[in-house]
Amino acid sequence: MSEYRPPRRTALIVLVVIAVAGFLALGYWQWTRFTAAGGDGQNLGYALQWPAFALFCIYAYRKFVHLEDEEAAAESGSPSSAAKEPTEIPADLLPTRPTVPADAFVDDPGDPETQQVQEYNDYLAQLARRSDRSGQ
Repeated sequence: MSEYRPPRRTALIVLVVIAVAGFLALGYWQWTRFTAAGGDGQNLGYALQWPAFALFCIYAYRKFVHLEDEEAAAESGSPSSAAKEPTEIPADLLPTRPTVPADAFVDDPGDPETQQVQEYNDYLAQLARRSDRSGQ
């Protein structure tokens, strides 16, 4: 008895075969351009790149089928799928973040840098008031 294949899997096989054939054809075309009189390194790069795309297409299809089979096994309650379930990360695995006391952000009024920032903020507020009056 053969394994049941959903209709979309057959369509995906056809799509993968067409894609792989197309990618290999493009790789061959770039190889012929490379070996021709005007060929250069860019054509060689593309000649090697297209077969890599074809291999990735096959890898992606196999990964999709594997994930689909795992999902079907999990839905059926297969014992082999229970062992592959993700586990929770222990709370003490990562280091704790350092805490900064709230008073560390209070500016010292006697600090010259704080005074410059305050003067600049006052200047900006004054400019904003002037632009509000001129816009009316």
